[in-house]
Amino acid sequence: MAIDPDRAEAPDTPERAGEARRNGPFLVIANEASGTNARDGDAIRRAMAVLEDAGARLRHWSPGDTDALNAILDEEIADGARTVVAAGGDGTAMALADAMVGRDAAMSVLPLGTFNYFARGLGLSEAPEEAARTLLEAERRPIRVGEVNDQVFLNNASLGIYPSILKEREDVYRRFGRRRLMAHWSVVRTFWRFQRPMHLTLTLADGERKEYRTPLLFVARSAYQLQRFNLAGCDAIQRDHLALLIGRGKSRAALFRLAWRLVTRSMQQGRDYDLVEAESVRVETARRRPLLAFDGEKRRDTSPFDFAMTDQKLTILLPPKDTDASSEPGPESGT
Repeated sequence: MAIDPDRAEAPDTPERAGEARRNGPFLVIANEASGTNARDGDAIRRAMAVLEDAGARLRHWSPGDTDALNAILDEEIADGARTVVAAGGDGTAMALADAMVGRDAAMSVLPLGTFNYFARGLGLSEAPEEAARTLLEAERRPIRVGEVNDQVFLNNASLGIYPSILKEREDVYRRFGRRRLMAHWSVVRTFWRFQRPMHLTLTLADGERKEYRTPLLFVARSAYQLQRFNLAGCDAIQRDHLALLIGRGKSRAALFRLAWRLVTRSMQQGRDYDLVEAESVRVETARRRPLLAFDGEKRRDTSPFDFAMTDQKLTILLPPKDTDASSEPGPESGT
C-alpha cells in the first residue's frame, strides 16, 4: 500500500525519532508450509541472519488459525517483541494486520508472495534479505487500514468478477504452478466464462443511495496499485478514505476491452469505470452470499457488506526516505 509520509503520524521529539529506528526485537511469523518449501525456507534463513543482531525469533503458524496467531502475538509481544514481520505474500500480511490493529508493536513484511503489493507499496525490496536490512532503520508510523464486515484489508477488497478470477487462479496454480503468467491466464479464462453483471446498491454515510449494474466493485486502500495501473482514486486514499471503482463492462466483449485497457494503462474514469470516494459505505447485492475477495484471499459472505476505515490504527515500518529499494515506492496501503 502506498503510505503518504506527510499524513502518517511522525515522532514529535528527537528522542522518539531515535527510538523509532531501534525496531528490535523482531518476531517473524511464517506460514507452516514455508518450512517445507526450499525457496521460502532459504529466504527466511537469510533474512533472519540479517535481523539476528537486533534480536529475532521465528514462529510458524497455520493460516486460518486466528486463535493460535493471537496467542503467539500475546506471548511474544509480552516478552518484548517490538516489531512483528509477516514472512509471506499479501494474504499472510493481511492476516497478521488483522491481528495487529490496535497493538503497540509495529508490523512489516518479508515478501515471499507472487505480487507482494503491500511490500512494494511500502517501498520495500522484493528480495527478503534486502527488505530485512531496511527494517533495521525503518521508521514507525501509525495508519488506518480498510475493513469489510470486520475483516481488515491492506490493498483491496472486491465483489464480482475479481473474486472469480482468484478462484480460477487457484485451479490454474494447482495444475500449472504458481507463476505470474498463470495468474494472467486465469483472468482470460474467467472473462471468457462471464455470464452477467451484478446488481448493487451503495448507501453512503450521509444516506445517499446509488444503484449499479456492474461486473466488478473494487474497493482500494492501496494507492500503489492504482498508480501502477493509472487508475483514479489516489487522492481519496491520500485523504484517508476508500476509493470504490465500479466497472462499466456488462458483456464478455466489454470485459475484454477493459482488460486490454487495464494492461495498457489506458482506462478512463467515466468511460470504463465510475469512482466513489467514501470513509464508509454499505453495499447490498441481489445475490445473498456472493464471493468476497480481500488481499488475494476470498470467502462467501452474506450481504450487506460494510466497508469502512478502521477506528484503531496499525503501526507499520516505513523505509528511511533515502532508501533506494528495488521496488517502486509510493504511498499506499497495500495484495
